[in-house]
Amino acid sequence: MPEYLSPGVYVEEVDTGPRPIEATNTSTAVFVGFTEKAEDVRVVDGETIVTDLTNRPTYITNWIQYSQKFGGLVDGAYLPLAIQGFFTNGGTKCYIVSLRQIPPAQAGLLNGSSEPALIARSRKSGLGGMDYRVRIAASANGGGGLADEEEENGDGLKPFDVIIEKRTNAGDWQVKDTRKEVRLEETEADGQRQVRVAYRSNKASELIDIVIPDQSRSLAELWPAEQQQSLSIEQKLLAAPTPSEFRGDVAERTGVEGLEVLDDARIICVPDLMTTMPGEKLDLKMVKAVQTSLVAHCERLGDRMAILDTPPNLNPQEVKAWRQDITGFDSAYAVMYYPWIEVMDMSTDRSIHMPPSGFMAGVWARTDNTRGVHKAPANEVVMGATGLAYNVTKGEQDVLNPIGVNCVRSFAGMGIRIWGARTLTSNALWRYVSVRRLFNMIETTIENSTQWTVFEPNDPRLWGKIRRDVGAFLTTQWNAGALYGASPSQAFYVKCDEQTNPPESRDLGRVVVEVGIAPVKPAEFVIFRISQWNPELSA
Repeated sequence: MPEYLSPGVYVEEVDTGPRPIEATNTSTAVFVGFTEKAEDVRVVDGETIVTDLTNRPTYITNWIQYSQKFGGLVDGAYLPLAIQGFFTNGGTKCYIVSLRQIPPAQAGLLNGSSEPALIARSRKSGLGGMDYRVRIAASANGGGGLADEEEENGDGLKPFDVIIEKRTNAGDWQVKDTRKEVRLEETEADGQRQVRVAYRSNKASELIDIVIPDQSRSLAELWPAEQQQSLSIEQKLLAAPTPSEFRGDVAERTGVEGLEVLDDARIICVPDLMTTMPGEKLDLKMVKAVQTSLVAHCERLGDRMAILDTPPNLNPQEVKAWRQDITGFDSAYAVMYYPWIEVMDMSTDRSIHMPPSGFMAGVWARTDNTRGVHKAPANEVVMGATGLAYNVTKGEQDVLNPIGVNCVRSFAGMGIRIWGARTLTSNALWRYVSVRRLFNMIETTIENSTQWTVFEPNDPRLWGKIRRDVGAFLTTQWNAGALYGASPSQAFYVKCDEQTNPPESRDLGRVVVEVGIAPVKPAEFVIFRISQWNPELSA
């Protein structure tokens, strides 16, 4: 109680109204997988500071932020395409966990002393760069060309040709690009000597960059000899992924288990679980092990859901076997989509099939923002998808839908749409994705917004305040259409009184609040019963 010891006017602020409760975020996704790079580059007081982001959850809100920290599209990795699909479909915020990096393939070019001098580097990141090789050959004397000029200069460094070849499916090599009469030349910028690669007509290759790693060396030390080099990626980056790499460790804050520190994570996707390295096949036992740990993670924390991908190249019967006989998941915190979707991979300029999880997470976020978390994320167009790996028929979905496999289907004149909204649980109460996510939102919101009650006097005044605040929040949800009922009293109840808090419970320091909610459920089966009607007979 305040003290009043001297005469005067005292102004006091008294808290008499309800404490507004705002619904928590429902659409922050987490993507775990492989990227081109993982670093944060900042300039502080003129000094460049590079922070390694490997296995560090990094918050981004658009593709530009992603490309600055994690690079662009990567041939052979699904995560960058999944991020693009997430933002294309309406996602606005997510975390990136880069388990490993797949940089551009490159090869060292030797000088006349057989020492590494230049680097030939693929202009596109990923595994596809390893299909290229670079040949350095002496340029033919074209009469009055660059070679003649160099010989006239008397430095003895003649222009060279850069021939870029690609390995075909048959194992042969096919010339894809040739840059003739390439040379190195010295320039000056800001008073400092620089060496650059000069191409005829200033037209560099669109496939390979020639990089000069050491600007301090002389032209003679940098000039490449005639040779042939295949591009490659560091071998440790090409090792087959292991379950422990994906699972990680909560103490070390790595992998899926390290996501426990993210209080606002709501959707988890691991698209690169389906990525295979050169010469490797997809290990289905590893896929099952990682997905099992992912589901357990979501079950344990109870505030997030996992979007699971099916293995590639499966038909509906094989998907049924994968769902029921091989994995056998029974969880309301996991969702499975089938089939893979077809997208245009701009890193290779060709269409590929990829896991749908990133695109599905974007649709979830879009539905949350436009309709609310109570709306099932189904009958929604999948933006950015150009096709499907398998066109599911109604009869095939009749087999998959009851076992919780949500199909993505193509409809004439309606585009590619999500045509299922079920979880992987056998409990009918939690059958629908929207119901589970609605309860997740309500539970986390109440938990976060009632922290003020801890250590308050446990008496009827506190119980009344709790009923008032939680009731006001649930009324807001009913007005938004998230709860079923013609009135708030039919949609929910909040009970916190002497019956839920008897003396023996209060003696243990407990306040028990009982909340009942009637969620709206999706109209999954819309049935019109039509019959012939004769008005004369009915009269």
